[in-house]
Amino acid sequence: MRLLGISKRGNRHLHTLLVHGARSVVQAVMSKNKSDARRRWIKRLVRERGHNRAMVAVANKNARTSWAQLTRQEAYRFATGT
Repeated sequence: MRLLGISKRGNRHLHTLLVHGARSVVQAVMSKNKSDARRRWIKRLVRERGHNRAMVAVANKNARTSWAQLTRQEAYRFATGT
């Protein structure tokens, strides 16, 4: 099954919040020299796809993570890999 990107057909306010949050995450990742799996993924996306596409990909991932947490009623588990 292929997961598609976030659409513009849903709640505009929620979409805007997700994209603004992702913009902040991408900016913070690119300005710091730390390295973990998620930061490496974001840096690779920015390098390969550009800043805006990486930002929307992060927003999409955040939306999916949030949805999974809400439907399973679980707390966020931070991946502690190097």
